[in-house]
Parts: sequence; structure tokens; C-alpha cells
Amino acid sequence: MPPQEWSAPLVNRIDWPFVADERTMLAGFLDWQRATLLHKCSGLTGEQLAQRSVPPSQLSLLGLIRHLTNVERHWFRVSFAGESVELAYLHNGSGDHAFEGVDAHSADLDYQALVVEWDACRRAVADASLDDVYEHPRFGQMSLRWIFNHMIEEYARHNGHADLLRERIDGVTGG
Repeated sequence: MPPQEWSAPLVNRIDWPFVADERTMLAGFLDWQRATLLHKCSGLTGEQLAQRSVPPSQLSLLGLIRHLTNVERHWFRVSFAGESVELAYLHNGSGDHAFEGVDAHSADLDYQALVVEWDACRRAVADASLDDVYEHPRFGQMSLRWIFNHMIEEYARHNGHADLLRERIDGVTGG
């Protein structure tokens, strides 16, 4: 019997907190947006996740997974926490090239890399206050509060893309 092809696991999203302090609420909204991306990928094979939206565009669900791995790492770990780690998906050592060269055969590894990155990002800011700031080379002082809000916006925007990509792949909408 041939080996079974990997498919993205089913994701059970948990509602964000409806009554909580600001930090818990922001973290809850971000976690819900994170889970929504994976929910949009649930049950799809690596081949399906790697399907591009409309060539020549490089947009794909797998590209979104890879891009958001880079974005999480950049804002939480590199920018805010000052960790010395490179982006996960680079081209010739620079820039976010997560949409280029997606490989259906490594979809499971890319998917897991995002989940692992979430844990690393949570640890990187676990003891920080929303009011803690760092110096951004272009924008000046930026707070952890801004990063949480930006990441919620980033996922919400890309989850809209994921809705359209998923519908194009197999007709599934909503959720």
C-alpha cells in the first residue's frame, strides 16, 4: 500500500476571551486569527496548499503559512525581543521570499514551522508589558501593544486571502 499523503490537520478554534484584561484579550484575538489561518488549510494536501491563486501571482495558502512564519519572527523575536535569528524563508540571504519556491512536499514541515514559531514568539514576549518599547530603525519607538495589534491586522488581512484561496481550491467557504 502506498504511503498516505500528508494533509493539514483539522483545527478546533477556541473563541477569544469576551471579558479579560487587555493583554489577555489581545493575545486571545491573535490566537484566534492564527487558528483561523490553519482552519482555512484544514484537510488540504501539500499540493493543494501550494496551488497558486492566479498565475503569475505567487500567492498560495502555503506561501501565507511561510510568510506569517517570517512576520511573527520579525516582529516578536527579532524586532521586539532583539533575538539574533534570521527569517525562515530568505532568498540569497535577504528579504521575505516566503511565496517563492513553495514545495508541496515540505508543506508539513512549513506548517509545523509556523506552529513552533508561535510558541517561540509567545516565550519571547511572555514577561513583557504591552507598554514596553523598542527602537525601530525607521519608525522610532514602538510598543508591544502596537505589535499585537499589527499582527491581528496582518492575520485578518491574510485570512481574507485564505478564504478566496480555499474557495478556489475546493469550493469551501466561510468559517
